[in-house]
Amino acid sequence: MTHRKDKAEADITTHNKNPYDIVKDLLKDSVTELGLNENIYHILKKPNRVLEVSLPVRMDNGRIRNFTGYRSQHLDIIGPTKGGIRFHPNVNLDEVKALSIWMSLKSAILDLPLGGGKGGVIVDPNELSEKEIEELSRTYIRKITPIIGPQKDIPAPDVNTSPEIMGWMIDEYDQLRGYNIPGMLTGKPIIIGGSEGRLEATGRGVVLTIREAAKVLGMDLSSSTAALQGFGNVGSMAAKFLHQLGVKVVAVTDAKGGVYDKEGLDVPDLLQFVQDGYSVSEYTKADPLTNEDLFGLPVDIFIPAAIENQITKNTAPAIQAKIVAEAANGPTTPAGDEILEEKNIFVIPDILCNAGGVTVSYFEWVQNEMNYYWKAEEVNQKLEERMVFGFQNVLKIREERGIRMRNAAYTVGIKHIAQALVARGWIKDADMR
Repeated sequence: MTHRKDKAEADITTHNKNPYDIVKDLLKDSVTELGLNENIYHILKKPNRVLEVSLPVRMDNGRIRNFTGYRSQHLDIIGPTKGGIRFHPNVNLDEVKALSIWMSLKSAILDLPLGGGKGGVIVDPNELSEKEIEELSRTYIRKITPIIGPQKDIPAPDVNTSPEIMGWMIDEYDQLRGYNIPGMLTGKPIIIGGSEGRLEATGRGVVLTIREAAKVLGMDLSSSTAALQGFGNVGSMAAKFLHQLGVKVVAVTDAKGGVYDKEGLDVPDLLQFVQDGYSVSEYTKADPLTNEDLFGLPVDIFIPAAIENQITKNTAPAIQAKIVAEAANGPTTPAGDEILEEKNIFVIPDILCNAGGVTVSYFEWVQNEMNYYWKAEEVNQKLEERMVFGFQNVLKIREERGIRMRNAAYTVGIKHIAQALVARGWIKDADMR
């Protein structure tokens, strides 16, 4: 099982701030910044469709537990909606709505023919057996089957879900339909239609944007240091690729604590240690570190790879990094963002920074539709092209308008979607001025 190892990515929570309120405020500000009619904001601020489902599961002891699940589909005017499914006790309706909107923007920034979707189940998977998680996964797919499919809405892995869980889900969907439909879901095991490079895609994309940001700032990555909050799939892959570029990864934390070595952690050894089922805090070849102390370390690159609301008015003042790369979704609150701006820290916003996952999910979907599959080198090359394309577009708007990277990213995404709204007749050309 791999889903338990991703819990570190999910459980570091502080200073709860409603992510749906955050994304609506950012949408409104960006629509105003672009000089667009507010009608566009009113279209974008709400998902097209949100489904809440009841998930009764028979537990190993014979009792029935009824879980709650959600699926949000934001906008499908450019293509089918696309987005992950997370299993976490803090999943809630507003979070899922916000995440689906962010997915629409990610796809727009990288010019992918997809809209945004997101799903989740309120559950702590560490309290369930493998059999119970499988039954929960299959029940969830049965309940959302009417609104998903390769031309409707394409789920994928997210926090605490894995290729193995995706395998159970697509098997359930295929049994309901009576034939194989590999394109209905991405992040699958390669043997049943998954893509090479998908597991590493989000972390690889994070590091590609860091590389581009370093060029802007004139930083030499081979003499730079980094700290990561979260060491699930995304954080661990980001650490791996940073290490390969010569970056000295000096600190990592997960839900239970962390480790620090000013001379640089042995990243391959730590990756193997965590892969063997241990938590980062149990690693004895470095000094212990608390999550609170992580923020104040004197590093060049800080990567929040946990969940929402980590960089706040309380934690942002301690950050000394030149680059903050948002590998997680919504890790920075508006108050935290203001502080980072005042400190002149180069922020790579989440809707750009972590878009590598949806990009290779798109590649997987394309390969499924063609029934022809690419080698890892081709997938990685295409991912690099897309990530650099997106970064340069956002950077161009930042420089032209003199705005922060986050606002520039929203500007790029909204403008792309607005052009599609005009093409479909939802809004008029006059609304674009």
